[in-house]
Amino acid sequence: MKKYPTFLPVVTLFATAALLLAATLTLQGVTSRRAQAQHQTMLQTLLPGSTAFTRQAYTGTDANVRSVHRGETGWVVETAVRGYADTIVVAIGISNAGTVTGLVVRQAHETAGLGSRILRDETFLSQFLGLRGEAEIGRNIDAITGATVSSRAVARCVNSAIAAVTGADIVTEATVWGGNR
Repeated sequence: MKKYPTFLPVVTLFATAALLLAATLTLQGVTSRRAQAQHQTMLQTLLPGSTAFTRQAYTGTDANVRSVHRGETGWVVETAVRGYADTIVVAIGISNAGTVTGLVVRQAHETAGLGSRILRDETFLSQFLGLRGEAEIGRNIDAITGATVSSRAVARCVNSAIAAVTGADIVTEATVWGGNR
């Protein structure tokens, strides 16, 4: 019977760990580049005509504003507002003229079948396109039936984005429900 040196299992273990580390580091770079490319595509979709974006420091006082990106034709503002069940995050394109050019709900954990419809209800979301000024449920925006709180939270996100870009004095309060704003 052939005997192997006692250090062989240790060398094999270290070689395997090194290979796994190298693979992990390589995949992290690929994942990071893919996420950056997806983010760039989203920005270009929300703000047609812009190809280069720079992140700008937001110096306003609206706590709903998370980030601001400047493009050639306007701005993309990411906002976050408390909905019915959790925080709703929306990215909104605003043209240099102060008009909503696009929006996407990036995160929402609202009630399945009701509030969760804000993620994909094209009829609801398309009402914001071309909007200039305040979005108000019941006045110029129709809520999703059964999801009024979630709908108002999206409107509040849009209002915060418009105000951040235009400096307009727009009401950004959602309906008080259950002690949450």
